Amino acid sequence: MGLTDEEYSLIVQGLGREPNLVELGMYAVMWSEHCSYKSSRNVLSYFGEYRKALEGEGLENAGVVDIGDGWGVVLKVESHNHPSAVEPYQGAATGVGGIIRDILSMGARPVALLNSLRFGPLQGALESERNRHLVEHVVEAIGGYGNCIGIPTVGGEVDFHPCYSGNPLVNAMCVGVVRLDSVATAAASGVGNPVLYLGSATGKDGIHGATFASDVLDEDSEQRRPNVQIGDPFAGKQLIEATLEALATGAVQSIQDMGAAGLTCSTTEMAAKGGVGMDVDLDKVPFRDQDTTAYEAMLSESQERMLAVAHRGREGEVLSLFRKWGACAEVVGEVTDTGRVRIFRHGRLEADLDPLPLAEDCPLAPRRAKEPEWFAASAAWRPPIGTGPSAEEALALLLMNPGVGSKRWVYEQYDRQVMAQTIAASGAAEAAVVAPRGTGLGLAISLDGNSRWVAADPYVGGTLAVAEAVRNVACTGARPLAATDGLNYGDPRDPEVYWAFERSVRGVADAAEALGTPVVSGNVSFYNETEEGAIRPTPMIGIVGVLQNPAEAVGSSWAAQDASLMLLGTWPEDEGQGLGASRYVEAILAKPGGRPCPTQWDAERRLVTALVEMAEARCLMASKDVSDGGLVVALAECAIGNMVGARIVLDCAPGAYCAESVLFGEFPGLVVVQTADPAQVSEIAHRAGVGAAAIGATETSGSRLEVVRDGETLLDSPVEPLRTAYEGTIPAFFLP
Repeated sequence: MGLTDEEYSLIVQGLGREPNLVELGMYAVMWSEHCSYKSSRNVLSYFGEYRKALEGEGLENAGVVDIGDGWGVVLKVESHNHPSAVEPYQGAATGVGGIIRDILSMGARPVALLNSLRFGPLQGALESERNRHLVEHVVEAIGGYGNCIGIPTVGGEVDFHPCYSGNPLVNAMCVGVVRLDSVATAAASGVGNPVLYLGSATGKDGIHGATFASDVLDEDSEQRRPNVQIGDPFAGKQLIEATLEALATGAVQSIQDMGAAGLTCSTTEMAAKGGVGMDVDLDKVPFRDQDTTAYEAMLSESQERMLAVAHRGREGEVLSLFRKWGACAEVVGEVTDTGRVRIFRHGRLEADLDPLPLAEDCPLAPRRAKEPEWFAASAAWRPPIGTGPSAEEALALLLMNPGVGSKRWVYEQYDRQVMAQTIAASGAAEAAVVAPRGTGLGLAISLDGNSRWVAADPYVGGTLAVAEAVRNVACTGARPLAATDGLNYGDPRDPEVYWAFERSVRGVADAAEALGTPVVSGNVSFYNETEEGAIRPTPMIGIVGVLQNPAEAVGSSWAAQDASLMLLGTWPEDEGQGLGASRYVEAILAKPGGRPCPTQWDAERRLVTALVEMAEARCLMASKDVSDGGLVVALAECAIGNMVGARIVLDCAPGAYCAESVLFGEFPGLVVVQTADPAQVSEIAHRAGVGAAAIGATETSGSRLEVVRDGETLLDSPVEPLRTAYEGTIPAFFLP
């Protein structure tokens, strides 16, 4: 069950007696790391929303942000790492289904899905065949569930590193829209109000899934497949429509999905949030197997289920709507004034518990943080200049790297246009853009993370993850509004793992506050390690921004016409010349080291302001930020999209920077834009206090990408072989 001796003693002390099996199981799942956040609550107080929750105001299932005209956007990230490691299809599919229900339980209609994935190497390593199996079935599942449920999967990212072999990361993000006067709550109230079970029948799948997700993967993990839930996207679609229709009647007082810990989580959390009691008769719960015990019923994590409290006398309206949509719907209990959650089966009282210790007052697990010895020494690292291949060869190798190259093979398996609200999806812009019907607005959404940066310097890496996601949203012309996070780490009992967690979360929190994008929801996933070791610290940041005119969202590929190219931002001073913790030194030189170039808050804020104003002035034809692989990779990706050549003159680059640094340095806060009106771009940039340098022009009659500095050619390559390298790597591992 994953409980320590100390925790068991606290349970006995709190109850004043020994718990029975059902009660012990309920405590075990609610006090698991996955549900209780016992190792992370103190650190999560760095975020304002979590801090309010710790002060007693409570968090709901996802965050809601006002986007104007009475509308709110709802956003959250959730992980399903362990289930995907042992059963990749169902693990990933139910991860998608679970995050959709988190959004739905806020009363919002889900309008977009994204995912952030990490796998081990596709070739070379002993685990490569297993890694390819995981990639193939995780991607298939994300497409299979999202496509069938009818919500577009519009964006995300994929990367590869040996640390993820055997422990992939599968983080799913969902965004929805809701009228602000119709946001649903999970806090039960109203003594005598009926408790309703809604959705699919309860089976015996996913029992102790939460405790499974709160332990290290080992050689016995394959035997935990019964802990993995089984998804049904068609039932999920029925649940969406029935729930939204029922909420619109006003007959539902409160509602919550049955996710991790199933009935245990929904009953105890709803009762605790509302300060009420709840009686539930399991005999009235729809079961797939009638011999299901109370223990199995309370711990099952069968999917596509919700628990709701209806206003007394109006439960019939809710039941009839769900039955119309083909979903199970039964009255299974009522709200009481006892302050206890009581569970009955076959007329017997199976559990009698105060919900507060389970849902809100679970014991914290103090962890010790220790800075690794290597960290101080890494400050002295200097880039190995002049030891790599030619710039042309290095660029081709980077574009062929599965982490950098095109993910078309992945995203073409996703339905990106279902609902007919997608303006820009994967590959079209720096962030996905959707235009939810009825709002008159556009939402730009980015989900990003870079574990190289975080592993090298957790604090700076955390700030950079937020800054990049914010920058990507701004590149479309959207004004960034809010953040959600998926925080993935190894065993928190390891002081060095916990140090990286604490430092990177502090970085995320500081960056979110500095850039005006509060973290309003999120997820922590610990114990992401195998007997071979822990994953890199991997925070994944989702950002949502608003476009007043979504039809004018700015793409990332150069338009097929001759136009000016400009570089926005300022080259920062950095002792590692932007090559510290870069893809170039890791993948090309095979000599990883150093620290990433730190974020400049004021410069980032001014850059966002300028990009939004330029988009609103309609003077941008394309916009792309400099990130993974450096400036030359960004230029190549811009050229490849529509096969447009360019001659780039980088006389604006600092003379102290070597050619490798100028081309491959990962300097934050630089954005390449294509414009037909360079004077207006310069004017807006000057007004915002942002550097703007002319760096050349696109040449539709040409077919080469040439980069020159101070009269010296740094790179000269045809665009066609760059596209071949970029597009061909991942499909080669999977297509016949």
